[in-house]
Amino acid sequence: MNNDREKSIVFIGFMGVGKTTIGKLVAEKLNREFIDIDEEIEKEYGMKVSEIFNKIGERSFREKEKSVITSLCEQKNKVLSLGGGAFLQREIRKVCLSASFVIFLDLSFDNWKERISQIIESRPILQGKSIDEIKELFYKRQEIYSNHHLKVITDNQDPEEIAKLIINKLTILM
Repeated sequence: MNNDREKSIVFIGFMGVGKTTIGKLVAEKLNREFIDIDEEIEKEYGMKVSEIFNKIGERSFREKEKSVITSLCEQKNKVLSLGGGAFLQREIRKVCLSASFVIFLDLSFDNWKERISQIIESRPILQGKSIDEIKELFYKRQEIYSNHHLKVITDNQDPEEIAKLIINKLTILM
């Protein structure tokens, strides 16, 4: 049981649902190191994810993402925020689910849509897509996110409240 308490915590969910915001709060409250996977990759390449997609390509980005996540989620006492598309890779799902505790932050499409103007510029995968195409992507990814240890619905909730709820659940589940 004690080993589980040291497992790293991995946040998954669609882009813009609050994985980084909530992940940072949870890490702070648990005295753990917080790591945003996209930011780690950006540091390594010295450019934003959108630039990496444009200059090096999505395939190279996904390979780097897989190696970074695999090594970090096997470490102890970390809190990781995965990019929205990371969990699409079977190998990433497998390693995260076996080596760490995976939390799915779920937000309804209607609530998510209200955030689109804040996130569209920094998300290469949304560029040039209609709202219907984005909606289709949103629902397609929900199936992938159904592989998790804990699901937290975040609609109309304060990040601080969500973080407290998660910590309460973790004390029971881990």
